[in-house]
Amino acid sequence: MLEKINMPEDVKSLTTEEKKQLAEEMRKYILEIVSENGGHLASNLGVVELTIALHSVFDVPKDKIVWDVGHQTYVHKIITGRREQLKTLRKRNGIAGFPKSKESEADCFNTGHSSTSISAALGMARARDLKGEHNSVLAVIGDGALTGGMALEALNDAGWSQTKMTVILNDNEMSISKNIGGISMLLSKLRTKRTYSKSSDAVKKVILKTPAIGKPIVKIIRRIKRSIKQLIIPKMFFEDIGFRYLGPVDGHDIEELERMLKISKQLEGPVLIHVLTKKGKGYEIAQKNPDKFHATGPFNIETGESKKQKKKDYSKVFGEKLIDLAKKNEKIVAITASMKDGTGLTQFAKEFPERFFDIGIAEQHAVGVAAGMAKEGTIPIVPIYASFYQRAYDQVIHDVAIQNLPVIMCVDRAGVVGADGETHQGTLDMAFFRLVPNLTIMAPKNFKELEEMLEFAVHLNKPVVIRYPRGGEDEYKIEKQGKLEEGKAEIIKEGKDLTIIAIGKTVARSMKIAEEMEKEQKDRTIEVINSRFLKPIDKETIKQSIQKTKNVITIEDGTIINGLATAVQEIIIGENLQEINLKSYAYPDQYIEHGEVGELEKIYKVDAETIKRDLGTYLKV
Repeated sequence: MLEKINMPEDVKSLTTEEKKQLAEEMRKYILEIVSENGGHLASNLGVVELTIALHSVFDVPKDKIVWDVGHQTYVHKIITGRREQLKTLRKRNGIAGFPKSKESEADCFNTGHSSTSISAALGMARARDLKGEHNSVLAVIGDGALTGGMALEALNDAGWSQTKMTVILNDNEMSISKNIGGISMLLSKLRTKRTYSKSSDAVKKVILKTPAIGKPIVKIIRRIKRSIKQLIIPKMFFEDIGFRYLGPVDGHDIEELERMLKISKQLEGPVLIHVLTKKGKGYEIAQKNPDKFHATGPFNIETGESKKQKKKDYSKVFGEKLIDLAKKNEKIVAITASMKDGTGLTQFAKEFPERFFDIGIAEQHAVGVAAGMAKEGTIPIVPIYASFYQRAYDQVIHDVAIQNLPVIMCVDRAGVVGADGETHQGTLDMAFFRLVPNLTIMAPKNFKELEEMLEFAVHLNKPVVIRYPRGGEDEYKIEKQGKLEEGKAEIIKEGKDLTIIAIGKTVARSMKIAEEMEKEQKDRTIEVINSRFLKPIDKETIKQSIQKTKNVITIEDGTIINGLATAVQEIIIGENLQEINLKSYAYPDQYIEHGEVGELEKIYKVDAETIKRDLGTYLKV
């Protein structure tokens, strides 16, 4: 069946039995590709039948399907003409793991973060109405993403507006970690109640015919009925805000899914279809471990074991050090936005369950809660991926920084992260955090420095940002470890001809470059400064080094705008330093596409080899 699918029309022509066969072949095909390339496995295996049913009923690209987060679109990509291209999944110049409109007009809206689909779909539906068109618009959103404030804002607006659109609630009880919170409880109740009773029109007509008291009795009955429904049938939540609720429906029953989707097309106003799916469906190992197989590197299909040896990484070091600090200081608490495993908090949650708070996919709320806890004397630690901290920027400014509250914001996955592409690269955090008054911004050069920065931050009593990359330390090991002092850089290596100023993971790269360069040019010596702090930056140490060498390069794993490069330029200009030869290495002012990290570093010329080749140009004779 799979080889017959080259466009959505090919799915429409299949019988139900053929579609079932196609679903099994799809699962096998995706499993084979993800086991080789890595990717989001469990979520894609869970939506196979749902995606087939969507393309059986609707006409893409005329009809619009907006996928929330977008990591579950592999089946959609296969059906819309990218079957063979899926073999290049997440590879440089291959197809992305998320919807990309530049890949296909079937991808009507680019997504990568949660809780955005309903807003985008409502916008498209409103634009459709203004143009006088009649196509269908759908948002496919997971139950985990429904905890995000943006999704609830969109539900509120869509229900009130009565705009014709359909929300598919893909309920698998999981986001990345298992879902928690009130919305999750609501949906749990809905799963147990597949139908509910409605007042009989015939009985209503009889009562209404009763002279004088007919209408009042009907009103009373309606009120009683409504109260009972509110108590026992949580689906009223959706109906109360203006949606027609359909379901729950088995998300692996193609016939039933198609029936519900066809009904939704006929109804006016907003419709919500509650679909129950199983994450990892069809691959028992992923079904039992959906969090592990949410996003995975290459693995062995037979065992589920990773093909790459698991090494110690920054997230694990962070988690272990936090436990150590929490044992000594009972004020320390940890807050996660449904990323317990990814941010290294799993063991902390086990050891300090009363001091661990998983607030769901709601980064804004995470920082707001942290601010409230800090105000009352606790020390909140909030690890969130760099690209997701963008969502909490307002709370960082208004709730934390203005009040100068001691919230420790740990920015995981900082810098380029690779295969997830533009929406997940963490290149902007230094730039946007540096704009915020009262923040102290640090980045460790290695594991040991991360541990020291965490301990330092706990005792600082100020809002702190600590950023660190995905994965482990650089292969080049730096033995020197100077004392950590607020706003003080570290001179790792002294020299007289060139100053290299680096921060975070690029410090080890700088040392390697300096040593190799000195071997080639034995009459030259290079000074290497570990900035440690982006804010407050150590003006005096940097100024003295620049004045001495007159040649300076900066190296960082963020955008060229408003990061380390800009901070050093400000020192040169502000201190009126003359005849300085400056070159900065950072990512350009653009979004970075998907690919291997090392590959991207070479493309954007921030790798050690490229910088070393360039150095001769910037050294004055």
